Amino acid sequence: MMSDQIFLYGALALYFAGMLLIGYFAYKRTSDHEDYMLGGRNLPSWVAAISAGAADMSGWLVMGLPGAIYAAGLIEAWIAIGLTIGAYLNWLLVAPRLRAYTEVSRNSITIPSYFENRLRDTSRSLRIVSGLIILVFFTLYISSGMVAAGVFFESSFNGDYLFGMLLVGGITLLYTLFGGFLGASLTDVVQGLMMVIALIVVPVAAIIAIGGLETTSTLITENGGEGFLSLLGGGAVTGGTFLAIVSALAWGLGYFGQPHIIVRFMALRSPQEAKSARRIGISWMVLSMGGAVVSGLVGIAYMAQRGITLDNPETVVLLMSQTLLHPFVAGLVLAAVLAAIMSTVSSQLVVCSSALVEDLYKVVRKTPPSDKRLVLMGRMAVLVVAIIAILLAITPNDSILGLVSFAWAGFGAAFGPIILLSLFWRKLTNWGALAGMFVGAATVFIWKALNTELYELLPAFVLAFIAAVVVSLVTYKHNDEIQQEFTDTGTMLALPRPHAVGDTP
Repeated sequence: MMSDQIFLYGALALYFAGMLLIGYFAYKRTSDHEDYMLGGRNLPSWVAAISAGAADMSGWLVMGLPGAIYAAGLIEAWIAIGLTIGAYLNWLLVAPRLRAYTEVSRNSITIPSYFENRLRDTSRSLRIVSGLIILVFFTLYISSGMVAAGVFFESSFNGDYLFGMLLVGGITLLYTLFGGFLGASLTDVVQGLMMVIALIVVPVAAIIAIGGLETTSTLITENGGEGFLSLLGGGAVTGGTFLAIVSALAWGLGYFGQPHIIVRFMALRSPQEAKSARRIGISWMVLSMGGAVVSGLVGIAYMAQRGITLDNPETVVLLMSQTLLHPFVAGLVLAAVLAAIMSTVSSQLVVCSSALVEDLYKVVRKTPPSDKRLVLMGRMAVLVVAIIAILLAITPNDSILGLVSFAWAGFGAAFGPIILLSLFWRKLTNWGALAGMFVGAATVFIWKALNTELYELLPAFVLAFIAAVVVSLVTYKHNDEIQQEFTDTGTMLALPRPHAVGDTP
């Protein structure tokens, strides 16, 4: 009906307008380069927590995970368990220490600059290599998000793929271009809240429509959802099932090396705020993951009761929302799917911008550029990366979409071990870090080519960690400045009050 379409498109228009308004607000709050790249290290704990989760999840949370549960049962929930454990450990171990260390170590505002400053890499090779890794992987990662947006618009509204991709990509580009890191973070908060609300409202509405919990549970059991035993592949743990579970849990290791997530830790107002941020972030994640898993299970019962066969299981949440909810509310649920995609794309655009400007442009330029020029260059970098990603996405390519899990493994293996060692081990060297990056990235490529059942992140992470330790032990030389910074970081973490930027530990 025409009135239903008006409500549906009205909800989407309201969402898009809200994102642009937030981007304008962030633009007015952005005055210098550190503001644009890191929000001036003044991000409240609740903003950092929810924005980190929203930047992480992408469309996988609202479409991919419920679809996997709908198609294969609870065995697919292991990846959610692995991610939740990994996110918790990331907040617990990495967040407070990285926030402190990046400030102590010459106020580093990007991951590559932190590596260079922390390890005193005078060759600058560590910063350049890590900057290039970020740029290449994230450009393809962003392109996959653009493709996903176009496909979503095409399947949900019977619209044109190119128009949908350009519309979503253009709006995401606008609020990121002007709002920078703060704009991406604030829009992430709204988008994160939209995701979790959608994943609670839709399964609750479906359970009520089915006839209650008892009827829903019976239909799930009768139609392939065998209950919690299906977490173990139906109750029998075979070799293949064990590898599947280990591979799913291994996704959690990737968190330690994701630049668009851990940069939120660096932007916290103080290291002490990591504790409250962890509680908020993990609460959001448990609710979101739980809602996604329950949505997939309830979808089994809902479709079975109505005799519906889904051609694409990933549309289970979308179909339930459109048939169960008021068109305006359904439009907000569809907007939540776009929010999941756009929040990740915007965060990755900012990280790519920082890699181009902070880690490549400033390194090759002989004279230090002005702060105003750096902000302008940062915005230009966002524009250039977005245009390249859109050009790659004009013709949908499955290999680009497949790079999402591949890029997660690549970042997790190349950066994860180095982040952990740099924070907790005094003897890490720049050559050890380079060796770890190379071994991690190379192993991901090689293991993927071998096409084994074990997710490439796990062996790559382990081998990268070993390589970094061995090479560091061989090349280690005592440095008083590095030792003092390690001590100062511990002192900052022990402060009884919130630490403000510029204070002396």
